Amino acid sequence: MDLIANLLTAIVALLHFGFLYLEMFLWDKPRGMKSFNLTAEFAKQSKTLAMNQGLYNGFLGAGLIWSFFAGEPVKIFFLSCVIIAGIFGAQTVSKRIFYIQALPAILALVVTLVF
Repeated sequence: MDLIANLLTAIVALLHFGFLYLEMFLWDKPRGMKSFNLTAEFAKQSKTLAMNQGLYNGFLGAGLIWSFFAGEPVKIFFLSCVIIAGIFGAQTVSKRIFYIQALPAILALVVTLVF
């Protein structure tokens, strides 16, 4: 089961590196604006905020990768951070964030803790 927990954690990390890329590099490009349903004007105005948000997502991904070397407590911490961020995002921005961000982390955390 450690293999499944690590695989799920790796998926969550990869998602966060993907979020980093979307938010830091594609925010004001057609792919980024489509992903986040943005107008060109709003994307231009909010680009630096999105880059900051993308950096934080990168830190979450890096922490999850670090957990493979640092141990289960680090994995639990970073998965919990992702879950909290996903729940907050779902409450404040879009319910879709729960399914894209929080749910995969919840699955990884449950497998980590139960098995």
